[in-house]
Amino acid sequence: MERSRREPAGTDVAIPVDGVELEGALALPTDGTGVVVFAHGSGSSRFSPRNNQVADVIRDRGLGTLLFDLLTEQEDRSRENRFDIPLLTDRLVAVAEWLWNRPDAADATVGFFGSSTGAAAALRAAARFGDDVDAVVSRGGRVDLASDVLGEVRAPTLFVVGGADSMVLRANREALERLDCEKSLHVVEGAGHLFEAPEELAEVADVSASWFAQHLQ
Repeated sequence: MERSRREPAGTDVAIPVDGVELEGALALPTDGTGVVVFAHGSGSSRFSPRNNQVADVIRDRGLGTLLFDLLTEQEDRSRENRFDIPLLTDRLVAVAEWLWNRPDAADATVGFFGSSTGAAAALRAAARFGDDVDAVVSRGGRVDLASDVLGEVRAPTLFVVGGADSMVLRANREALERLDCEKSLHVVEGAGHLFEAPEELAEVADVSASWFAQHLQ
C-alpha cells in the first residue's frame, strides 16, 4: 500500500462512470500519438509516488498519461471494493472509452499500466478491447487474478517484477506462458514488491517507458 501523496502532472479531470465521478489528471502529448492509462493497486490512487515517477519518464518519451482513481473516496473505504477485479476492470474500460470520446484524444493509441491488483484489471480490460489497446505493462502485478483471460490479450505485454518478490515472480512466469501475444518478462534483480530503492524504480520506469514508446508511437 502506498500512503504518501504526489500531485500528478496534467489537467485535472472528473470522469463520469457508473453514476459517480472519478478524479484524474490527464496530460496529452502535443502530437496526439499515444496515452498511457494507469490502473493503481489496492490502497493506492492517482497520487501514487511510484506511478507518478513512471509517468514522468513516459511523458519524457513523448507520450501522454492519464492517472485516475479507480474508486471514489467513499468506495475505497471498503476493502471488498479494492479487490473487486470485475468492478475495477469495468472502471478502466469506461475510462478508456471516455478518453477516446474526447476530440483531443480520439485518434490516440492507448496503453495500460497496471500495478498489483490494477494489473489484473489492465489485462482484463485489454482482453476485452482486443486490438484496440496497443500495449500493456504490469508492475508487480497480481496477474493470477486475470488468469482466465490471458489467452485473449492481443496487446504486446510486459511484466516487470522484483527478483526478491518470489511469489509474484512465480505467478508472473506462469502467466507469461499463457499469453498468446508479443510478451516479455523483465526482472529487477534484488527488488521487492514495492521497488523501494531509487535505482529499482528507475529501472521499472525506463523499461516501461521504452515498451510504450515502441508500441504506441
